[in-house]
Amino acid sequence: MVLSFGEILLRLAPDANGEWLDKNMLDVYPGGSELNVAAALAKWRVPVSYCTAVPKNFLSEQFIKKIEAQDIYTSTIIYSGNKIGLYYLLHGTDLHHTETIYDRLNSSFGELKPGIINWDEVLTGIRWFHFSAIAPALNENVAAVCKEALSACVKKSITISVDLNHRSKLWQYGKQPNEIMPELLQYCDVVMGNIWSAETMLNMKVPSNIHDINTKENYVQQAKKTSEEIIRQFPKCKIVANTFRFDKKDIEYFGTVFSSNILYVSASYKTGNVIDKVGSGDCFMAGLIYGVYNHLPFQQVVNFATAAAFQKLFVYRGFY
Repeated sequence: MVLSFGEILLRLAPDANGEWLDKNMLDVYPGGSELNVAAALAKWRVPVSYCTAVPKNFLSEQFIKKIEAQDIYTSTIIYSGNKIGLYYLLHGTDLHHTETIYDRLNSSFGELKPGIINWDEVLTGIRWFHFSAIAPALNENVAAVCKEALSACVKKSITISVDLNHRSKLWQYGKQPNEIMPELLQYCDVVMGNIWSAETMLNMKVPSNIHDINTKENYVQQAKKTSEEIIRQFPKCKIVANTFRFDKKDIEYFGTVFSSNILYVSASYKTGNVIDKVGSGDCFMAGLIYGVYNHLPFQQVVNFATAAAFQKLFVYRGFY
Protein backbone atom coordinates (compact mmCIF):
# COMPACT_ATOMS: atom_id res chain seq x y z
CA MET A 1 0.00 0.00 0.00
CA VAL A 2 1.06 3.61 -0.70
CA LEU A 3 0.79 6.21 2.07
CA SER A 4 0.50 9.85 1.01
CA PHE A 5 1.37 12.39 3.73
CA GLY A 6 0.52 16.08 3.62
CA GLU A 7 -1.91 18.81 4.58
CA ILE A 8 -5.53 18.56 3.58
CA LEU A 9 -6.87 21.91 2.38
CA LEU A 10 -10.17 23.44 1.49
CA ARG A 11 -9.92 25.06 -1.94
CA LEU A 12 -12.20 28.05 -2.41
CA ALA A 13 -12.54 28.98 -6.06
CA PRO A 14 -14.25 32.32 -6.77
CA ASP A 15 -14.82 33.35 -10.36
CA ALA A 16 -12.56 36.03 -11.80
CA ASN A 17 -15.37 38.57 -12.23
CA GLY A 18 -16.70 38.41 -8.68
CA GLU A 19 -20.10 37.06 -9.71
CA TRP A 20 -20.01 34.66 -6.76
CA LEU A 21 -20.71 37.64 -4.51
CA ASP A 22 -23.98 38.35 -6.31
CA LYS A 23 -25.01 34.69 -6.50
CA ASN A 24 -23.92 33.89 -2.94
CA MET A 25 -22.25 30.78 -4.35
CA LEU A 26 -18.63 29.70 -4.13
CA ASP A 27 -17.12 26.51 -5.53
CA VAL A 28 -15.38 24.51 -2.78
CA TYR A 29 -13.17 21.44 -3.16
CA PRO A 30 -11.04 19.22 -0.94
CA GLY A 31 -7.46 19.93 -1.95
CA GLY A 32 -3.80 19.47 -1.24
CA SER A 33 -1.04 18.06 -3.41
CA GLU A 34 -0.66 14.82 -1.49
CA LEU A 35 -4.42 14.20 -1.42
CA ASN A 36 -4.50 14.73 -5.18
CA VAL A 37 -1.80 12.08 -5.59
CA ALA A 38 -3.74 9.66 -3.38
CA ALA A 39 -6.95 10.27 -5.33
CA ALA A 40 -5.31 9.55 -8.68
CA LEU A 41 -3.67 6.38 -7.36
CA ALA A 42 -7.01 5.20 -5.97
CA LYS A 43 -8.63 5.80 -9.34
CA TRP A 44 -5.98 3.56 -10.90
CA ARG A 45 -6.69 0.88 -8.29
CA VAL A 46 -3.47 1.25 -6.33
CA PRO A 47 -4.19 0.64 -2.63
CA VAL A 48 -3.54 3.99 -0.98
CA SER A 49 -3.88 5.55 2.45
CA TYR A 50 -3.79 9.23 3.36
CA CYS A 51 -2.17 10.71 6.46
CA THR A 52 -2.93 14.26 7.52
CA ALA A 53 -4.06 16.08 10.66
CA VAL A 54 -7.55 17.49 11.15
CA PRO A 55 -9.61 18.77 14.09
CA LYS A 56 -12.34 16.51 15.41
CA ASN A 57 -15.50 18.25 14.20
CA PHE A 58 -18.30 17.87 11.67
CA LEU A 59 -16.29 19.47 8.84
CA SER A 60 -13.52 16.90 9.22
CA GLU A 61 -16.10 14.13 9.31
CA GLN A 62 -17.53 15.33 6.01
CA PHE A 63 -14.06 15.56 4.49
CA ILE A 64 -13.17 12.05 5.59
CA LYS A 65 -16.44 10.66 4.23
CA LYS A 66 -15.66 12.27 0.87
CA ILE A 67 -12.11 10.90 0.86
CA GLU A 68 -13.28 7.40 1.74
CA ALA A 69 -15.75 7.57 -1.16
CA GLN A 70 -12.68 7.76 -3.43
CA ASP A 71 -11.44 4.39 -2.09
CA ILE A 72 -8.70 6.04 -0.02
CA TYR A 73 -8.00 4.57 3.41
CA THR A 74 -8.32 7.14 6.19
CA SER A 75 -7.42 5.21 9.34
CA THR A 76 -4.03 6.96 9.27
CA ILE A 77 -5.56 10.44 9.64
CA ILE A 78 -4.57 12.15 12.90
CA TYR A 79 -7.06 14.15 14.99
CA SER A 80 -5.44 17.20 16.55
CA GLY A 81 -5.69 20.99 16.60
CA ASN A 82 -8.64 23.17 15.65
CA LYS A 83 -8.45 24.18 11.99
CA ILE A 84 -8.34 22.89 8.43
CA GLY A 85 -6.18 25.04 6.16
CA LEU A 86 -7.66 27.06 3.29
CA TYR A 87 -6.49 28.49 0.03
CA TYR A 88 -8.26 30.74 -2.44
CA LEU A 89 -7.63 30.45 -6.18
CA LEU A 90 -9.57 31.89 -9.09
CA HIS A 91 -11.05 29.59 -11.69
CA GLY A 92 -8.60 28.70 -14.43
CA THR A 93 -5.43 29.93 -12.74
CA ASP A 94 -2.41 28.05 -11.42
CA LEU A 95 -1.02 27.35 -7.96
CA HIS A 96 2.00 29.45 -8.87
CA HIS A 97 -0.24 32.42 -9.70
CA THR A 98 0.58 35.53 -7.69
CA GLU A 99 -3.04 35.89 -6.58
CA THR A 100 -3.18 32.59 -4.68
CA ILE A 101 -4.19 33.37 -1.10
CA TYR A 102 -3.28 30.96 1.71
CA ASP A 103 -4.93 30.70 5.09
CA ARG A 104 -2.94 27.88 6.70
CA LEU A 105 -1.59 29.53 9.83
CA ASN A 106 -2.35 27.52 13.01
CA SER A 107 -3.92 24.69 11.02
CA SER A 108 -4.03 21.23 12.57
CA PHE A 109 -1.37 19.99 10.15
CA GLY A 110 0.77 23.08 10.60
CA GLU A 111 0.80 22.54 14.36
CA LEU A 112 2.22 19.01 14.12
CA LYS A 113 5.39 18.36 16.08
CA PRO A 114 7.72 15.37 16.37
CA GLY A 115 6.33 12.73 18.70
CA ILE A 116 2.66 13.37 17.94
CA ILE A 117 2.31 10.71 15.21
CA ASN A 118 3.00 7.08 16.04
CA TRP A 119 4.85 6.24 12.83
CA ASP A 120 5.33 2.61 13.73
CA GLU A 121 1.56 2.27 13.78
CA VAL A 122 0.85 4.51 10.78
CA LEU A 123 3.40 2.74 8.59
CA THR A 124 2.11 -0.78 9.27
CA GLY A 125 1.50 -2.51 5.93
CA ILE A 126 2.97 0.39 3.91
CA ARG A 127 5.30 -0.29 0.95
CA TRP A 128 5.63 3.27 -0.34
CA PHE A 129 5.62 6.65 1.45
CA HIS A 130 5.01 9.86 -0.49
CA PHE A 131 5.34 13.47 0.63
CA SER A 132 6.07 16.80 -1.00
CA ALA A 133 8.17 19.89 -0.38
CA ILE A 134 4.99 21.75 0.57
CA ALA A 135 4.90 20.16 4.03
CA PRO A 136 8.38 21.25 5.21
CA ALA A 137 7.68 24.69 3.75
CA LEU A 138 5.15 25.37 6.53
CA ASN A 139 7.48 25.60 9.53
CA GLU A 140 10.46 23.94 11.21
CA ASN A 141 8.27 21.65 13.32
CA VAL A 142 6.56 20.16 10.31
CA ALA A 143 9.92 19.82 8.56
CA ALA A 144 11.11 17.88 11.61
CA VAL A 145 7.99 15.68 11.43
CA CYS A 146 8.85 14.90 7.81
CA LYS A 147 12.35 13.87 8.84
CA GLU A 148 10.89 11.76 11.65
CA ALA A 149 8.61 9.99 9.16
CA LEU A 150 11.38 9.40 6.63
CA SER A 151 13.68 7.96 9.25
CA ALA A 152 10.93 5.56 10.33
CA CYS A 153 10.37 4.55 6.69
CA VAL A 154 14.05 3.76 6.17
CA LYS A 155 14.02 1.46 9.20
CA LYS A 156 11.11 -0.41 7.63
CA SER A 157 12.66 -0.46 4.11
CA ILE A 158 9.74 1.55 2.71
CA THR A 159 10.26 3.25 -0.65
CA ILE A 160 10.13 7.04 -0.30
CA SER A 161 9.14 9.55 -2.99
CA VAL A 162 9.12 13.33 -2.90
CA ASP A 163 7.68 16.00 -5.15
CA LEU A 164 9.86 19.11 -5.18
CA ASN A 165 6.91 21.43 -5.73
CA HIS A 166 7.91 24.93 -4.73
CA ARG A 167 5.48 27.37 -3.11
CA SER A 168 7.48 30.52 -2.45
CA LYS A 169 4.66 32.07 -0.38
CA LEU A 170 4.92 29.26 2.17
CA TRP A 171 8.64 29.51 2.98
CA GLN A 172 8.22 32.33 5.50
CA TYR A 173 9.77 31.04 8.73
CA GLY A 174 13.36 32.17 8.25
CA LYS A 175 14.59 29.10 6.36
CA GLN A 176 15.11 28.76 2.63
CA PRO A 177 14.23 25.55 0.78
CA ASN A 178 17.90 24.79 0.13
CA GLU A 179 18.49 24.78 3.89
CA ILE A 180 15.83 22.15 4.56
CA MET A 181 15.27 19.94 1.52
CA PRO A 182 18.80 18.50 1.01
CA GLU A 183 18.65 16.84 4.42
CA LEU A 184 15.29 15.26 3.58
CA LEU A 185 16.46 14.14 0.14
CA GLN A 186 19.03 11.88 1.77
CA TYR A 187 16.17 9.51 2.62
CA CYS A 188 14.43 9.52 -0.76
CA ASP A 189 14.41 6.81 -3.44
CA VAL A 190 12.32 8.66 -6.05
CA VAL A 191 12.51 12.40 -6.73
CA MET A 192 10.14 14.31 -8.99
CA GLY A 193 10.17 18.01 -9.85
CA ASN A 194 11.69 20.15 -12.54
CA ILE A 195 15.11 21.60 -13.21
CA TRP A 196 14.17 24.94 -11.67
CA SER A 197 12.77 23.52 -8.44
CA ALA A 198 15.95 21.45 -8.12
CA GLU A 199 17.94 24.64 -8.50
CA THR A 200 15.92 26.43 -5.81
CA MET A 201 15.77 23.57 -3.34
CA LEU A 202 18.92 21.56 -3.99
CA ASN A 203 21.35 24.12 -5.46
CA MET A 204 21.44 22.31 -8.81
CA LYS A 205 22.51 25.13 -11.09
CA VAL A 206 20.53 25.75 -14.28
CA PRO A 207 22.27 27.91 -16.94
CA SER A 208 20.80 31.40 -16.85
CA ASN A 209 20.59 31.44 -20.65
CA ILE A 210 18.83 28.09 -20.98
CA HIS A 211 15.83 29.70 -22.69
CA ASP A 212 18.10 31.14 -25.40
CA ILE A 213 18.13 27.69 -26.98
CA ASN A 214 14.42 27.11 -26.75
CA THR A 215 14.28 23.51 -27.88
CA LYS A 216 13.04 20.34 -26.27
CA GLU A 217 16.45 18.75 -26.81
CA ASN A 218 18.14 21.49 -24.79
CA TYR A 219 15.75 21.12 -21.86
CA VAL A 220 16.03 17.35 -21.96
CA GLN A 221 19.82 17.61 -21.84
CA GLN A 222 19.57 19.80 -18.73
CA ALA A 223 17.13 17.32 -17.17
CA LYS A 224 19.74 14.61 -17.62
CA LYS A 225 22.44 16.75 -16.00
CA THR A 226 20.22 17.67 -13.06
CA SER A 227 19.13 14.05 -12.61
CA GLU A 228 22.72 12.82 -12.64
CA GLU A 229 23.70 15.41 -10.05
CA ILE A 230 20.78 14.52 -7.75
CA ILE A 231 21.74 10.85 -7.82
CA ARG A 232 25.41 11.73 -7.27
CA GLN A 233 24.65 13.89 -4.23
CA PHE A 234 21.90 11.66 -2.83
CA PRO A 235 23.01 8.05 -3.41
CA LYS A 236 19.81 6.50 -2.01
CA CYS A 237 17.90 8.08 -4.90
CA LYS A 238 17.58 5.76 -7.90
CA ILE A 239 14.88 7.50 -9.98
CA VAL A 240 14.57 11.18 -10.90
CA ALA A 241 11.67 12.60 -12.92
CA ASN A 242 11.34 16.07 -14.42
CA THR A 243 8.31 17.77 -15.91
CA PHE A 244 8.25 20.63 -18.38
CA ARG A 245 5.18 22.79 -18.86
CA PHE A 246 5.59 25.93 -20.92
CA ASP A 247 2.64 28.30 -20.71
CA LYS A 248 2.84 30.40 -23.86
CA LYS A 249 0.06 30.98 -26.37
CA ASP A 250 -0.37 27.22 -26.29
CA ILE A 251 0.69 24.98 -23.43
CA GLU A 252 3.40 22.42 -24.16
CA TYR A 253 3.96 19.54 -21.73
CA PHE A 254 6.49 16.71 -21.62
CA GLY A 255 8.39 14.73 -19.02
CA THR A 256 11.55 12.73 -18.39
CA VAL A 257 12.50 9.86 -16.10
CA PHE A 258 16.14 9.04 -15.32
CA SER A 259 17.30 5.73 -13.85
CA SER A 260 20.38 3.48 -14.16
CA ASN A 261 22.10 6.18 -16.22
CA ILE A 262 19.36 6.14 -18.88
CA LEU A 263 17.05 9.06 -19.62
CA TYR A 264 13.56 8.24 -20.83
CA VAL A 265 11.65 11.04 -22.58
CA SER A 266 7.94 11.31 -23.26
CA ALA A 267 6.24 12.69 -26.31
CA SER A 268 5.29 16.38 -26.23
CA TYR A 269 1.67 17.38 -25.82
CA LYS A 270 0.28 20.76 -26.85
CA THR A 271 -3.04 22.50 -26.35
CA GLY A 272 -4.53 25.97 -26.41
CA ASN A 273 -7.66 24.97 -24.52
CA VAL A 274 -7.06 24.38 -20.81
CA ILE A 275 -9.82 23.91 -18.23
CA ASP A 276 -7.71 23.89 -15.04
CA LYS A 277 -3.94 23.69 -14.52
CA VAL A 278 -4.17 22.81 -10.83
CA GLY A 279 -3.11 19.27 -10.04
CA SER A 280 -1.40 18.37 -13.31
CA GLY A 281 1.95 17.96 -11.54
CA ASP A 282 0.28 15.87 -8.84
CA CYS A 283 -1.14 13.65 -11.56
CA PHE A 284 2.34 13.20 -13.04
CA MET A 285 3.63 12.27 -9.58
CA ALA A 286 0.84 9.75 -9.15
CA GLY A 287 1.55 8.31 -12.59
CA LEU A 288 5.21 7.96 -11.69
CA ILE A 289 4.34 6.12 -8.47
CA TYR A 290 1.82 3.95 -10.31
CA GLY A 291 4.36 2.87 -12.90
CA VAL A 292 7.23 2.16 -10.52
CA TYR A 293 4.93 0.51 -7.95
CA ASN A 294 3.72 -1.88 -10.67
CA HIS A 295 7.23 -2.47 -12.08
CA LEU A 296 6.43 -1.09 -15.52
CA PRO A 297 9.27 -0.37 -18.01
CA PHE A 298 10.53 3.18 -17.51
CA GLN A 299 9.55 4.33 -21.00
CA GLN A 300 6.01 3.22 -20.24
CA VAL A 301 6.20 4.95 -16.85
CA VAL A 302 7.12 8.36 -18.30
CA ASN A 303 4.59 7.98 -21.11
CA PHE A 304 1.79 7.19 -18.67
CA ALA A 305 2.70 9.90 -16.14
CA THR A 306 2.96 12.60 -18.80
CA ALA A 307 -0.28 11.62 -20.53
CA ALA A 308 -2.09 11.59 -17.18
CA ALA A 309 -0.74 15.02 -16.25
CA PHE A 310 -1.73 16.45 -19.63
CA GLN A 311 -5.22 14.96 -19.40
CA LYS A 312 -5.68 16.65 -16.01
CA LEU A 313 -5.48 20.03 -17.77
CA PHE A 314 -8.97 19.35 -19.15
CA VAL A 315 -10.59 18.38 -15.85
CA TYR A 316 -12.00 20.87 -13.36
CA ARG A 317 -12.65 19.25 -10.03
CA GLY A 318 -10.86 18.50 -6.80
CA PHE A 319 -10.44 14.75 -7.43
CA TYR A 320 -9.44 13.19 -10.75
